[in-house]
Amino acid sequence: MEFRCRLSTPGGEITEGVYVADSEAQLRHQLEQRGLCILSMRPRRALSAVAPRVRSRGRVPVREFLVFNQELATLLKAGMPLVQSLDILRHRIQHPLFRAVLDDVHERVRAGAALSEAFAAHGALFPTVYTASLMAGEKSGSLEQVLRRYVAYVKVVSGVKRRTISALIYPAILLALALAIVSIIVLKVVPAFSEFYGTFDRELPLITQLIVSFSAFLRSELLLIVLGLAVLAAGAAAWLRRPGQRERLDALLLQLPAVGPTARKFATSQLARTLGTLLGGGIPLVNSIEIAARSVGNQAMAAAMQVVGERVREGESFAGALAARGVFPDVAVKMAEVGEATGALQEMLNSLADFYDEEIETDLGRFVTLVEPALLVLMGLVIAGLLLALYMPLFQLSSVVTP
Repeated sequence: MEFRCRLSTPGGEITEGVYVADSEAQLRHQLEQRGLCILSMRPRRALSAVAPRVRSRGRVPVREFLVFNQELATLLKAGMPLVQSLDILRHRIQHPLFRAVLDDVHERVRAGAALSEAFAAHGALFPTVYTASLMAGEKSGSLEQVLRRYVAYVKVVSGVKRRTISALIYPAILLALALAIVSIIVLKVVPAFSEFYGTFDRELPLITQLIVSFSAFLRSELLLIVLGLAVLAAGAAAWLRRPGQRERLDALLLQLPAVGPTARKFATSQLARTLGTLLGGGIPLVNSIEIAARSVGNQAMAAAMQVVGERVREGESFAGALAARGVFPDVAVKMAEVGEATGALQEMLNSLADFYDEEIETDLGRFVTLVEPALLVLMGLVIAGLLLALYMPLFQLSSVVTP
């Protein structure tokens, strides 16, 4: 068996290498007899077994990944060789999957592979933007600057996503609370009133009859309804996995009156930010467009961007190709045109992304301002309507009894 060992010599020197022995215990005995202190030891085949599993099912925490890149950039700026920098950082990682990946990356780089190739070997774990940026930094000799630029890019994109989610949390909580209250009333309170009204000789009001019937239907068919919703959700998920269906759905999303403009701004900001980062790293425009198209979430915008890349490859201007597709905002086309004319496309794209980030925050703030009171009013009306329908027979009875 082969073991990868990290050892300390009597003089304090740290060494690492691959050793062959019949068992781990035998190798430990041999190394200790030679006066070596064992810092770590693991079967070499375990690493190759971990890497494919990480690529297919693992996920690297964004925060830990950013900290790693910041520290790597700092070590490289201080003049430390790449292999030693990776060796230091991989032992500080707490997340087991990320540490296994960095062990493999370190081994590949020690064997002579480029850093971009080592990370690209782990496929879906790392975005194409990252590996492409590393490749550009290696070719230009500016790996440290590329790493810092990528960290700044991820921080901005993550910040926009985080603020978007935060703005939608409170309306979602209100909606969930409303559904919970209505469910309790319909499934628990209405049956109690129905049993009580069963002793009446008078006919119940129509609205009360409808609510009682609806409650009885839900209670008797609840399992069937849940199964039906589960089948519907599974069918929708299977439909979305079919080629081209996600693109059609995203295209429909862009056409919706209230949501479409904000979704278009979000996708445009993401594209512009990614393009600006890649161009700043020294990647050619055509390649940057292809990578940005794969990184955007909206598949309709991604497909349009791929066509833009093909037209730019054929010699058309970037702004002209954007305008020909008809899905990108006019502001984006105009700013791209100015950037191309002045030779400052990267700066113009970053400015465009900043502009749309501010627009998105304004739209979200306006949305929350309108939706929160609307949900509160709707909750009040629904709950008040249910309670009024339940108590209406009592009101009628009291009016009959009162002389």
